[in-house]
Amino acid sequence: MMSPLESTVLFQLGPFTITQAIVTTWVIMVVLVAGAFISTRRLALFPTKRQAALELIITTLDTQINETTGASPAPYRSFIGTLFLFILVANWSSLIPGVEPPTAGLETDAALAALVFVSVIWFGISGSGIGGYLKSFAAPNPIMIPLNILQSLTRVFSMFVRLFGNIMSGVFVVGIVASLAGLLVPIPLMALDLLTGLVQAYIFAVLAMVFITSTVEDGQRLNPKRQEN
Repeated sequence: MMSPLESTVLFQLGPFTITQAIVTTWVIMVVLVAGAFISTRRLALFPTKRQAALELIITTLDTQINETTGASPAPYRSFIGTLFLFILVANWSSLIPGVEPPTAGLETDAALAALVFVSVIWFGISGSGIGGYLKSFAAPNPIMIPLNILQSLTRVFSMFVRLFGNIMSGVFVVGIVASLAGLLVPIPLMALDLLTGLVQAYIFAVLAMVFITSTVEDGQRLNPKRQEN
């Protein structure tokens, strides 16, 4: 079995090396975009069953954002929802024979963590201004600036390590049991792997949501003029 630190190289595209994780990631993105396009076509005032199911998902997402952070869900709905769906589908892609989930690789999880890091900065500046965002590093007093900067890096790194470790270990366990015991015995472990994939997608999305909204709230508290505007 290949080391989790290595990626399966499929082909070379000029100077770029295209791995299985990259191809699987792009396939997942195409599926999600196509699914979103099909699901949101022909929306009506009196919803069909498909539209009602879609509205239920959106309402559940909004409720989760509001109950977890107390913030208005509108600014964060698209990003958090997309993040959760991508990680969930990526985790569950391990059910397809011959497909290794992109989240079992270091590069995908590192990219997701970097995306959350950038989003914290983006929402922090857009929600409280550059001044409010920078002031948030000085809370509760300026002596905490180095520690707050270090915390903003380590908490995102911990998300990356948690997602990679859980998904990679699940893939390894199912693969080892399948190679030793045949195809039918690992089915309970695959069901457990599905649950783990769902939980890890939820945890990653919730942590991203908490980090983003806490940064925005700290910036607005330290920059009240921006909040009034």
